[in-house]
Amino acid sequence: MEDILDFDLTNVEFVKNPYPIMAQLRSAGKPIWHNEMNMWLAPRHADANAVLRAKTLGRIFQPREPEELWETFNWLHADSILDSEPPKHTRLRALVAKAFNRGQIDRLAPRINQIVQDLLINCEIKLKENGNFDVIADFAEPLPVMVIAELLGVAPESQELLRPWSQAIVKMYEYGHTADQQAAARAAGADFAQLITQMVTERKQNPTFDLVTELARVEESGEKLSLHELIATCVLLLNAGHEASVNGFGNGFVATMRDQLEVEKLKKNPRAIADTAVEEFLRFDAPLQLFERTATSDTEINGITVKTGQKIAALLGSANRDESIFQQPDRLDVTRNPNPHIGFGGGIHFCLGAPLARLEMTSSLPALFEKFPNIQLAAEPVMRPTFVLRGYESILVTV
Repeated sequence: MEDILDFDLTNVEFVKNPYPIMAQLRSAGKPIWHNEMNMWLAPRHADANAVLRAKTLGRIFQPREPEELWETFNWLHADSILDSEPPKHTRLRALVAKAFNRGQIDRLAPRINQIVQDLLINCEIKLKENGNFDVIADFAEPLPVMVIAELLGVAPESQELLRPWSQAIVKMYEYGHTADQQAAARAAGADFAQLITQMVTERKQNPTFDLVTELARVEESGEKLSLHELIATCVLLLNAGHEASVNGFGNGFVATMRDQLEVEKLKKNPRAIADTAVEEFLRFDAPLQLFERTATSDTEINGITVKTGQKIAALLGSANRDESIFQQPDRLDVTRNPNPHIGFGGGIHFCLGAPLARLEMTSSLPALFEKFPNIQLAAEPVMRPTFVLRGYESILVTV
């Protein structure tokens, strides 16, 4: 076990396939301490779930320094739902939920289906021109970005900026980043904040039916959603609103294409099994692998004590491969049911955008296989060199 605890989250081979090491971590039967990361790790399903739900564990944002360089980046996180705890978290989530509710998400279904069909037409054109297309760049990535951008009310000419900004910001969630990456994250945060600030100003003068208008109304109604909180919420919704969809779709698609039995299941009747397939995509190769929390008081998790101020991370990808919960956990099964994965987290930080991500994926997955029933990998997929947010940079396919 000591050798296993030396694993490096930036190691290329570990990033490529972390699951064998995760299995060995689970064999300890309880959370374990990692010296280099200076935190506890909870690799088992029950323990990871307990970490997500414990009221004495919180998301405590540590401002980056120097403050004059990181000011905007810091408040974009300190004033967001993700990095807040009650009572602030309760207030922010309740306000956002009023505008980002299930009814509004369901009303997006026709528009999502239209975007999916438009993207598939573009994929068909690229296939004819190049002999292949990229499932990430041409399909899985633009769909959720376009959906969340339209939901927020971002003008079409600005939408192409959103994904690069998001990519720059989320690199700061990984372990180990360069000075150039830090500078890019600061610049992206500032540009993003400026765009949303301009949109809020415009919506107050000329309200529309988008989410920024709704959030601006909440701010003005006396419920104390500050301008910084409003901007931070919009940035979080864009980042969280597409990362899970893009990476969850890509990870599951690659796993499926490497398993002929599962490919045939999807080819045969993709719409009938879309729901279970999407849940299995999120379980089998989780788009979010690790979620940190900090002890606000001494907290016991399965026999170990997380002392006040110490961190413990729920290893979501490992939990979703727990042998005590899932039969044949290392096997993809697109018809798996039940499937109690925790790919969207749990507790008060359960992913607010989960219904939207599920709607996007259950719409796009069957449509892709209906359009291209003989789809196959055209080259070895290219993975992102990151662990916390796990996904692919490129997945070239042909028919």
